[in-house]
Amino acid sequence: MAGRSDTLRSPPASSEGRRRIMASIRSTNTKPERLLRSALWAAGLRGFRCHWHGPGGRIDVAYTRWKVAIFVDGSFWHGHPSKWQPGRWSGYWDEKIRRNITRDERQNSALADTGWRVLRVWDFEVEHDSGAVAETVKRELEAARLSPGNRS
Repeated sequence: MAGRSDTLRSPPASSEGRRRIMASIRSTNTKPERLLRSALWAAGLRGFRCHWHGPGGRIDVAYTRWKVAIFVDGSFWHGHPSKWQPGRWSGYWDEKIRRNITRDERQNSALADTGWRVLRVWDFEVEHDSGAVAETVKRELEAARLSPGNRS
């Protein structure tokens, strides 16, 4: 019977090239995250924290004063329907992405339960039009500022 450690271990790389590619994938400071932060700065939306540890885990961009959490989700890693269909990949990858989706849901709940607003954007949305995403963040911040618990 396979133990839990067997189900979490990644499969061996099929080639040296594949191993190098997988090892190079970043989890922080990705291109979409950097694009979003630049767009926020350009829009005058400063005062955010990067990779802040909050309720439920690490937040990509956090406005702690207003309790607004922003996540830039990779479309493959976080299960966007255009990039991931259950059963298309090996059992390992299906399970990995399902765990990521479940973790995202838990994190959303933990943040909401403590009064945070959560905004999740896809990497391709930021890459396509980071200014539009910054405008969405601006509207969310304005709504948060007007919330009864955040007026100052």
